[in-house]
Amino acid sequence: MRISTDAAGVRRVCAQAYIAVVLAALPLPAAAMDLTLSDALARAAAFDPTRTAAGARVEAAEAAARQANVKPTPTLGFDVENFTGSGPYGLLDRSETTLSYARPLERASKRDARVGRARAEVEVVRARSVVARLDLLRDVQTAYAEAVASDAELLVAEARLVAAQALQRDIIRRVKSARDPLFAGSRGEAITAQAEIARDRASDAVRASHNGLAAFWGGTVDFTLKLDAFFNVESPVDLAAGNLPDLALLEAERDVTMATVRVAQSYGVADPTVRAGLRYFGQGGDAALVVGGSIPLGVRAANRGNVERALAERSAAEGEFAAAGVIRAREIARLMARLRALVRESDRIRSEVIPHAIRAVEQVTAGFNRGGFEYLDVTEAERALADARARRVEVLREFHMGLATLDRLTGKHRALAATQIQEHR
Repeated sequence: MRISTDAAGVRRVCAQAYIAVVLAALPLPAAAMDLTLSDALARAAAFDPTRTAAGARVEAAEAAARQANVKPTPTLGFDVENFTGSGPYGLLDRSETTLSYARPLERASKRDARVGRARAEVEVVRARSVVARLDLLRDVQTAYAEAVASDAELLVAEARLVAAQALQRDIIRRVKSARDPLFAGSRGEAITAQAEIARDRASDAVRASHNGLAAFWGGTVDFTLKLDAFFNVESPVDLAAGNLPDLALLEAERDVTMATVRVAQSYGVADPTVRAGLRYFGQGGDAALVVGGSIPLGVRAANRGNVERALAERSAAEGEFAAAGVIRAREIARLMARLRALVRESDRIRSEVIPHAIRAVEQVTAGFNRGGFEYLDVTEAERALADARARRVEVLREFHMGLATLDRLTGKHRALAATQIQEHR
């Protein structure tokens, strides 16, 4: 087999390399299916072992919110006075027995403040669960990008090996016809061996990355990955910095501190306790109604430290929320600029570098077959073409890795994360 000197031949060689990738990349079963990013995210979200704990935390927070609305419980008292003693009080018939009922009169504002804080804490638990799930989905998206990039690198390695094998056959033919020295054949064998090693290394990377991806749902490699979405990328559109999942969590935590201020302030007002009971006099067998009450003193002064602490924590939460908004907006802008630059670089390599490199391979190969170039010239041209393709794969790998980070920051998969938690409950 000789290296074709026309564009159609080069494309045919690339197609053969692609078929080799599909057949040799992984030992897949016959029922293997194309796995999209959405499929991988759904599988991982459904398998997530932390989902049970997340749902239980939400249930616990909701139970605490219901409990916060419970009024203080009344008290039933039983007292016996003059039960025993000296002198005339040594007889049981001089005792006085009182059965009383006491109830704290909690102000409605205090209970409302307590319930408001508990409900705010429910939102914190939910927001924290969504953020944790988004972290998982980001890791899955990163693993998916790594797996697809490994497939693309294997494609490049296969194409490099096909070219090296074709060149080696041409060199052997020329050596046999005494057109090239013997060492040229040895050099061609070394180049082919290096290409085989690179292909095997890329194949191992594919196998490892596919297994790593399947581990997110505890499955096996029963899928194939299509490269269309990997190579066909577009610049991301501008996104609003608001409604980010991390900011939603900080906002919920800020709301808790604000509710805590209201709770602390409400506890600066004393709640009276009223009592009513029936007293029985052992001497004479008479009975009488007893009423009374109590109110704590100095509660405002005693609670001043709690109020000051709650106010300081609220100020800190507000500052963290404002700072986080600025930081995340800056990070999103940086990622957007970088992703757009990577798209431009990938497009230029595809449209400017690779076509010229293919043309150079065609021209050098034609001259080599006519005896006008040495095999090293062909090797260098093939290396330049392979390097250009490899560089584009590396650029696209960085793009998809950055896109995973951007999707995590903007909460692109927030609906999937929240839905899985609700389904568990």
